[in-house]
Amino acid sequence: MSPLACFTARAGGGSEMKSASRTRFMRPRALRPRVSPRIDIVVESPLWKARRNAKGVLRRAIVAAASMVPTRGGELAIVLTDDAAIRALNRNWRSKDTATNVLSFPATKSSPARGSPCLLGDIVIAYETTEREARAEHKPFAHHLAHLAVHGFLHLAGYDHAADEEADAMERLETAILARLDVPSPYIARGSS
Repeated sequence: MSPLACFTARAGGGSEMKSASRTRFMRPRALRPRVSPRIDIVVESPLWKARRNAKGVLRRAIVAAASMVPTRGGELAIVLTDDAAIRALNRNWRSKDTATNVLSFPATKSSPARGSPCLLGDIVIAYETTEREARAEHKPFAHHLAHLAVHGFLHLAGYDHAADEEADAMERLETAILARLDVPSPYIARGSS
C-alpha cells in the first residue's frame, strides 16, 4: 500500500454515514493541508558529530519534499552512519559490495493498526561518502546532505530512476524541492563539468 493509500485507509475508517451539515463543513481532501512526516534521526557513527547542523538540514529537507509529493504524514527514520555500515547494507540488500552515499528502504505495504502512523521507511546516509562527494563537487556539505535526504525521501514515496524518463522526472522534482531550500540544482554542476 502506498503512503497515500495508507493515509487514506486510516483516515477513511469509521462510519460511512455523513450528515449534510458535517459534509458542508469538511474541506475536500485536495484542499486539506499536507502533514509533515514524523522524522526520527538515529546517529550511528561518531563522524556525524562534526556536523552539528545535520539534523536540522535533514528535517528541513524532508519537510520540503513532503510538501511537494502526495504523502500525508507518516513516519520515517534517517540513520546517519559510516561507509563500512552502508557498504554492508548495500552488499546484503543490493548485492553491491561498495559504499554508497544514501540507501532507502521503503516500508512494507501492510496497513498500520488503527491510530498508528503509516510507516514510510528508512533512509541511511554514509558520512565519508557524503563528505567526499561534496568536496569533489565543490559544494557545501549541507547542500549535498539536503539533496541526499530529498532523494531518499522520494524513493520512500515511490519515485525511482531506473528508466531515463523516471530519472528525468525525479531530477526535476528534486531540483524544485531543493530550490525551496535555496540549494542550487545538483544536476547543473554535474552536467557542465
